[in-house]
Amino acid sequence: MSEIKIKRTGEQRTMELGEKNGVYYLFFPRLNELGIVEHLFSTRLGGVSKGCYESMNLSYTRGDEKEAVDENYCRISEIMGHGHNLKDFVSTFQTHTTNVRVITEEDKGKGPYIQRDYTDIDGLITNVPGIILSTFHADCPPVYFVDPVHKAIGLSHSGWKGTLGEISANTLKLMHENYGTCARDCVCAIGPSICGDCYEIGEDVACKFKERFSQQEIDENRILIEYPNDKYRLHLWNVIKLTLLKCGVKEENIIVTDVCTRCNPDLLFSHRIHHEDRGNLAAFLCLK
Repeated sequence: MSEIKIKRTGEQRTMELGEKNGVYYLFFPRLNELGIVEHLFSTRLGGVSKGCYESMNLSYTRGDEKEAVDENYCRISEIMGHGHNLKDFVSTFQTHTTNVRVITEEDKGKGPYIQRDYTDIDGLITNVPGIILSTFHADCPPVYFVDPVHKAIGLSHSGWKGTLGEISANTLKLMHENYGTCARDCVCAIGPSICGDCYEIGEDVACKFKERFSQQEIDENRILIEYPNDKYRLHLWNVIKLTLLKCGVKEENIIVTDVCTRCNPDLLFSHRIHHEDRGNLAAFLCLK
């Protein structure tokens, strides 16, 4: 692993690089320390996909060969451990919504193994051990939720639309309604995605955040940084953290990644760099 260089956004090293059987992945040591979950965020390295999908593509919808994607999932399942296979994964059906679905034993395998019977789902929650929640990424942040008190988890895809609509708040609300989760007990992690310094947006998107948040919130949390020619830099990590804080998650229990997808195109797929000719990364979270 020493030859793999990661460009980091700070000095905290909130994420580390792991390797098993030639598959490289990122993880939060803090989540592992909880002792109740398995998790990872995939990289491009260690799969069998070819061409622009090389090599660890985890999307079945981008034109890659199904057999290659199946094998990539099998390799991920070996890292997640405990005898997992394709039937243990459950995937989102992402359309940049704020919709979150409760996952039960009956949902096992939906995505990689059997057809999903739902659409427009960007977040998943469960309290069933052994089910691997899965979300897809190529610049949009994943958010991991772990409730160590009620043994429940959540995983959400939080692009700018989901972040604006506060999908993190929806995830915590649904966990509370179904499992009794209290936000103050949760440990939450914002995963690899495009950093604020790289995420250029126009006035149209910036206006939506100005409407949602007060100028004081924008300034104090460094949400929008104005640039010339009606351009801005949007710091999604800061917006998500603010949403979690408003929900009652303790600041010391919010972990923010230090890895940007756009800054690391050889390690991670980035929509801003690779455009449509690419595979997808994935976030995974599972109760032991």
